[in-house]
Amino acid sequence: MSIRNLKALFQPRSVALIGASRRPHSVGKVLARNLFHSGFEGPIMPVHREQEAVEGVLAYPSVRDLPRVPDLGVIATPPDVVADVVRDLGEMGTRAAVIITAGFGEGGREEGQTRRQAVLDAARPYTLRLVGPNCVGLMLPALGLNASFAHISPLKGDLAFVTQSGAMVTAMLDWATPRGIGFSHIVSLGDKIDVDFGDTLDYLASDGRNRAILLYVEAITDARKFMSAARAAARTKPVIVIKGGRQAEGAKAVSSHTGALAGSDAVYDAAFRRAGMLRVYDLRELFDAAETLATSPPITGERMAILTNGGGLGVLAVDALIGGGGKLAELSQDTLGKLNAVLPDTWSRGNPVDIIGDAPGERYAEALKILLDEPDADAVLVLNCPVAVADSTDAAHAVIRTLGGRRHPVFTSWLGEGAAQEARQLFSERRIPSYETPEDAVRGFLHLVRYRRNQDELMETPPSIPTDFEPDPAAARKPVDAALAAGNQWLSEAESKTVLAAYGLPIVETRTASTPEEAVQAAEAIGFPVALKILSPDITHKSEVGGVKLELEDADGVRSAAEAMLRRVARNRPDARVDGFTVQRMVRRAGAHELIIGATEDVLFGPVLLFGQGGTAVEVLRDQSLALPPLNMNLAHRMMADTRVYRLLEGYRDQPRAALDEIAMALIKLSQLIIDLPEIAEVDINPLLADDKAVVALDARIKVQQPTVTGTRRLAIRPYPKQLEERTRTHDGLEVMLRPIRPEDEPALREAFKKLSPEDVRLRFFTPIRELSHQFAARLTQIDYNREMALVATTPDKPEDLLGVVRITMDPDNRRGEYAVVVRSDLKGRGLGYLLMNRIIAYARARGTAEVVGDVLAENRGMLDMCKELGFDQHHDPEDPQLIHVRLTLNKRAA
Repeated sequence: MSIRNLKALFQPRSVALIGASRRPHSVGKVLARNLFHSGFEGPIMPVHREQEAVEGVLAYPSVRDLPRVPDLGVIATPPDVVADVVRDLGEMGTRAAVIITAGFGEGGREEGQTRRQAVLDAARPYTLRLVGPNCVGLMLPALGLNASFAHISPLKGDLAFVTQSGAMVTAMLDWATPRGIGFSHIVSLGDKIDVDFGDTLDYLASDGRNRAILLYVEAITDARKFMSAARAAARTKPVIVIKGGRQAEGAKAVSSHTGALAGSDAVYDAAFRRAGMLRVYDLRELFDAAETLATSPPITGERMAILTNGGGLGVLAVDALIGGGGKLAELSQDTLGKLNAVLPDTWSRGNPVDIIGDAPGERYAEALKILLDEPDADAVLVLNCPVAVADSTDAAHAVIRTLGGRRHPVFTSWLGEGAAQEARQLFSERRIPSYETPEDAVRGFLHLVRYRRNQDELMETPPSIPTDFEPDPAAARKPVDAALAAGNQWLSEAESKTVLAAYGLPIVETRTASTPEEAVQAAEAIGFPVALKILSPDITHKSEVGGVKLELEDADGVRSAAEAMLRRVARNRPDARVDGFTVQRMVRRAGAHELIIGATEDVLFGPVLLFGQGGTAVEVLRDQSLALPPLNMNLAHRMMADTRVYRLLEGYRDQPRAALDEIAMALIKLSQLIIDLPEIAEVDINPLLADDKAVVALDARIKVQQPTVTGTRRLAIRPYPKQLEERTRTHDGLEVMLRPIRPEDEPALREAFKKLSPEDVRLRFFTPIRELSHQFAARLTQIDYNREMALVATTPDKPEDLLGVVRITMDPDNRRGEYAVVVRSDLKGRGLGYLLMNRIIAYARARGTAEVVGDVLAENRGMLDMCKELGFDQHHDPEDPQLIHVRLTLNKRAA
């Protein structure tokens, strides 16, 4: 990830247009017109080999003839000369360029790929950042810059729009401009030769000119970079995404249930949720969501009260609410009594609150005032249908008066034209969300619900994973390595269960047998009844070829079933190799649920986990959810809750609640297995039998292959870096355990804060703080290990007791890391702070960070003395004499 030199792209003071033209209908002509007539105040320098002037402005024959160095180059030349242009710009000192030209390998053409590499080689020595090629261009309305060949200039506003597709730029402008929707940034990335979604998210997240970031995504190029940037951006402002190409993906044939269910679009969906973004499905929904998130105050739940002057409108709203996963608020008796006192006898006496078609503004005001105080309603939807006997505009004014300055989630929908248009304008001026239809208004509310859920997931403190979960990677690796050495792609069922058992996943006792007689012997050793299955590396779905027989009660039954099974398999799959049988104890659990858990490898996001309803009809039911590893208990439960079978697992009628924590732990153990063993490409545990007491894996298959990427780099989200754990001592002999911080440390961090003296709090945070809020503590513990690190010190005998914390937060370029360290006040002077600082500096040096920096109050002599001993330079802040900047250079070349 890198935002290096992106300021030249997004805040240019001068522009060169290479390929400017006077030829009618040419791209160069449209670019020149847009650049010169959009209000950009800096110099615009057209470049053309032959034409003397473009748009009445003197043109220059080449980049080298320009009178000054342009901050931004816009290139619309033939593709064969683009690399030379980029090289010339780089040599002059330009640090950003937009390549409009196509012809750089679209469709896999070899000639274009050669050009693409030449452009990259030309830019690299100068760190010149490139947008495109094959893009519509860049628009920055706040600067009056329109470096695009779009047919409409955007309005000024505070939405940033980043799109992979140039066509989406023009479609979006056609849709947004008549509706008065403006933008701070519009970026057409095209083929993403350099600048991609991750880079733009990192830059725009810290740019105060936009209040929300809108994305149109067709494909991501670097999953980890994207996830890190998206998670960081979504913590600061709404990030709303449309994914194109949803229906065309995930259709290839695969060899396991898990692979068949884990389609690419579903993986993108899981990634967007994990990052805290809000996914929408069309342009109208995109802007509705942006407007709703920007104008509505936060909500606390999904319960809505509906106020309407027409019963039909209320019914439509209820249908949309329930169908979208929301809830209808249950009005209290107190609320009903108050409404009875102010409404006609014919009102609906329930939710929706139908105040009858002749309702004047005052009736709206009285009913709304009561509903705003209803404790069971998280939001109120106010609907109005135009009628001859009441004034719609009067009703709108009544709503506005009732709200006054009150910040309450209120959504409005005034149907029709004429008076409805005036009402919508009134609502818009006062930042009250307004929609054309009740369904749109409900959808806006549900956007807030989904966004809140996603944000809550980013801040939830998960319970700790049980300490008795100690996987045995060496034992799991033995059958995997043996299979790879033998050239086998699939482990046998018994081998697969050996791997699962090494990670604590409960399995049913299973034995292998080569012949029917050996199958009888295995059954007698296990004990009847048993299940018999064919053992073949070529047969994935055993039941489809008659390769499964259950409830075998005696030796004769096993023998005859085995012999018949061999005949059926020979008839149905004569090409399949048969190694024998597996025999397992028959598990009888009344009321148990058949589930599936698994993992597969996505070509972009790497390992992906699956949970859902299992059994032989799993592909037909298609009741599943996906998630990216690593998991914690909260994420595992959320993954389960996203399925229909979860409602059954929660218990119903006389069926007890399933062992949900045991199911979640099975998912966590599977997640850890996939993280630790990159050779595992696919896992299919179906069924995983779950009742109210425990879970057990009845059948399992594991696919193995030599990994193309080893270690954790193949994971879209960097997992907990266990290798940083160490047991050590301070210089005075205090024994401590150092380890990376975990999300479940949030309560311990808040408790440790209470053991800081007020003076230490002031020196560390530069201001008095009485206690850490949950939100602040969660942000400090739920970190992205890919771009920040925090190490905690604990005592070996009390791992939940935090003694001190040191953290470093990297910029997206990994050039600078800002440190912070705090040690409990009762442990100061024992060398713990020095130990923590040494470890975090060593970590930064190992990852290639150029320098470590920090801010220290001038009166904090202890910290300043330690920094001096560690080799930090110290400089007073010229604007604040009480603040000293400290800096330690680790890598001069990188700096």
